[in-house]
Amino acid sequence: MSSSNRFQIFSGNTNPLFAQKVAEFAQVPLGRCKFGRFSDGEVQVEIHESVRGSHVFVIQSTCPPVNESYMELFIILDAMRRASAKEITAVLPYYGYARQDRKVAPRAPISAKCVANLCKTSGANRLLAIDLHSSQIQGFFDGPVDHLFSIPSFASSWKDAYGEGDEFVCVSPDAGGVERARAFAKRIHCSIAIIDKRRMGPNEAKAFHLIGDVKGKTAIILDDMIDTAGTMVQAVDSLLKNGAKRVFAIATHPVLSGPAIKRLTESPIEEVWVTDTIPLSSEALKSQKFKVISMAPVVAEAIKRIVTYDSVSALFDF
Repeated sequence: MSSSNRFQIFSGNTNPLFAQKVAEFAQVPLGRCKFGRFSDGEVQVEIHESVRGSHVFVIQSTCPPVNESYMELFIILDAMRRASAKEITAVLPYYGYARQDRKVAPRAPISAKCVANLCKTSGANRLLAIDLHSSQIQGFFDGPVDHLFSIPSFASSWKDAYGEGDEFVCVSPDAGGVERARAFAKRIHCSIAIIDKRRMGPNEAKAFHLIGDVKGKTAIILDDMIDTAGTMVQAVDSLLKNGAKRVFAIATHPVLSGPAIKRLTESPIEEVWVTDTIPLSSEALKSQKFKVISMAPVVAEAIKRIVTYDSVSALFDF
């Protein structure tokens, strides 16, 4: 590899197995660094190899504990910048605070913009993320953003496992997710349906009406994340009441906070497909309902294309 194309991949503490997979697919060793804590809890980072003149990729899912994850990311980015890395890309498989992407009430923050500013200030020149909660977040970061999508990977795996055709229907759990459901439906050649959801407050929503025909079909609920799973479970009940034969769920980011795993395990949903952008807890791994589709090959290919200045969007042109 020429010096102009030299790149290194480093990992934070939140999802090291994912970072290791990415490094293996990119055919580079995972960079050596050490993390510690001072007695008062402050983050300590030591980079154990030279990054001078390199394009550095720092992989850190900002999953729970979200604030700790972000603080660790900012410290790593700062360390890389001060070590004279030529370019620094923050790779956020899961972008925390993405749901706070606009003012929904007077005097409310736009936290997704706030953390984008902090990434930039800490040293990131570029951002790479998977399935942002809303597309406009790309404009919050003052630099290039490569937005990767999980739908092609999910669709390919789905066709291998269950096939395609009119026996399926892709369901968006709210109006904002229609584009995601349409993208999946296009790839498996089926129709879509929409659930009219009203949000009552944080982590509190209620399903009202179903738009579309699901009777006698296998319904596939598509979402970008599963947090408390309240919306997901309500969607399953609504689909079954409207005649769906079977119900599956596909979501990129398995946040799975609070009662989520218990709710999903006890629900009539058959399988829950997620990616490895967030590591599953030991409780979730014990459940037979979860299936993990890895995004590591896609991230690795995107990294190689960024370094060689090839098209990243071409990864999804099918």
